[in-house]
Amino acid sequence: MRWIITCLLASLNLVALEPNPPAWPDSVIVLSPDDTHAQDKVNAVYTQNGGHSPEDNHGQWSDARFAILFQPGNHTLNVNVGYYTSIIGLGKTPKDTQISNVICENGSFNYKNGALSNFWRSAENFYTKPSRHLWNGKAGMLWAVSQAAPLRRVFVDGDLYLYQYNPNKDPKKNPPMAGFSSGGFMGDCTVNGVIDSGSQQQWLTRNSYMGSWPAGNWNMVFLGCSNAPASHCGHPQPYTTVDATPVIAEKPYIMWDKNSNRYYLMVPKLETTKVGVTKDYDNVDQIDFHNVFVATDKNTAADINAKLQEGLHVVLSPGNYNLEDSIKITKSDTYILGIGFPTLISTKALPCITVASVDGVRIAGILLQAGTLGTPTLLEWGTKGYAGNSGNPGFLYDCFARVGGTNDPAVHPVGADMMVVINSGNVVGDNFWLWRADHGVSGLVYNSNNPCNTGMQVNGDNVTFYGLAVEHTLKNMTEWNGENGRVYFYQSEYPYDVTQQNYGDPGYVSYKVADSVHNHQAWGVGVYSYFRDNTVVVNTGIETPTGSCIHFTNSLSVFLDGKGQISHVINNMGDPVSAVNEQHYICEFP
Repeated sequence: MRWIITCLLASLNLVALEPNPPAWPDSVIVLSPDDTHAQDKVNAVYTQNGGHSPEDNHGQWSDARFAILFQPGNHTLNVNVGYYTSIIGLGKTPKDTQISNVICENGSFNYKNGALSNFWRSAENFYTKPSRHLWNGKAGMLWAVSQAAPLRRVFVDGDLYLYQYNPNKDPKKNPPMAGFSSGGFMGDCTVNGVIDSGSQQQWLTRNSYMGSWPAGNWNMVFLGCSNAPASHCGHPQPYTTVDATPVIAEKPYIMWDKNSNRYYLMVPKLETTKVGVTKDYDNVDQIDFHNVFVATDKNTAADINAKLQEGLHVVLSPGNYNLEDSIKITKSDTYILGIGFPTLISTKALPCITVASVDGVRIAGILLQAGTLGTPTLLEWGTKGYAGNSGNPGFLYDCFARVGGTNDPAVHPVGADMMVVINSGNVVGDNFWLWRADHGVSGLVYNSNNPCNTGMQVNGDNVTFYGLAVEHTLKNMTEWNGENGRVYFYQSEYPYDVTQQNYGDPGYVSYKVADSVHNHQAWGVGVYSYFRDNTVVVNTGIETPTGSCIHFTNSLSVFLDGKGQISHVINNMGDPVSAVNEQHYICEFP
């Protein structure tokens, strides 16, 4: 009798399973290698969300979101990648899906703008042998981007260019110039040829192979990479190279099996002291989409929370999710994967996502957005004092946040006290950009509109970040209160629109380690200033206690433009920067 009851319960549970294949919304485009209309489909996405308008960077504030999923096989396509678009191969390994050319060009062909606003796009899990000829007469993959534009699990059989020269109709009078670019992140990638970073101001490369990386500007960090250049502090070629990634589980991804026409959520397992790209693609947990809820922006937070309470994982499809409550993760080993930059908008002054004090949660591929004033934080992870689990840490991948940009602050102001708060211990971040927008649909932002005090606050112990960028917040941009923190690559810009009066004397800092902290390490921490509207002087970009277990490697400050200065790099060490493109480094501290 007990066996019969068990079988009946199992049958009832099957009724509640999610469909596989899922019912993808129109914002998800699945392409087979033999689709004769594939080029028209990818062109239509780029036409809607492309980036070739020097006046307004067409698509930057679009409401459209897209994920283009490429089934395994050979796709003879030229794929231009615009705003809010993810290009994703559906194979188990990158080589299972081949795409002829994947291209991200400058958003503006005014070199001072170049790719500086090429945000919110991604390319993942495919092989390409690029044949498209670039300005230098060579063939290569062009990926001219800035923040929030990751490359992951991409195999480039050739050269990779992370910037673009701007054409000129009369090169004798005005020769072509490299457009500015300010990226970026690459993880678990193979590039057989040269990686030419050109005008890139900074970049983090994690667990990748490169044929060579011959040059660099301000802050190039290599972590766990094969064939990376040797460390060198300051010019020329400022490289920070760390041999191994201490702890990582690669970002979850989607696989499609042709024989069964089934989708799977692939969740790579934990690795320690990882060097180079992934070698064992079987080292994953493979989850049938029967156990994955595919959400659309028609779903409410209540809908998503109900599915999470059932024990399902969630794929957030592309769209704008106007949340009247927080998405609440309360179970260990819950996975949320966003594709096509799903934008979670806090409309009721509540966090977009909260994570309880549980282990093994993974959140990937989301854009958090303030939708009203008075929001305490956009993402809150755990409770203070919860230690977490070093054997099953939480992970955040490609998580981006913005306060402002899509709104006119004179009509509809938005704000958040903080963007992300990590209270639990043993959490790992892998590529973050937290942005109080300096410009938006109504133009430049002035007078501390769309307020946000702090981008990142870490209260938990044993928290690690690979690639953290925080920009333009109105007080300390990053506050680190937990012990045993580690940060590999940090980039920030001071706010453009503050005054000395509201910024204080000696001013706020970009990277603040609490006085109570005894153990903290950071590599490649860069702090930049552009006090556009008023003369503002800050004492230091980095403030930290000293001690035998505090260590900073290759820290720097940069004066971009504007007024005022950063007087020191770290604490009271390092010369001031106060002239355009002036940089100073502290190679080892203390």
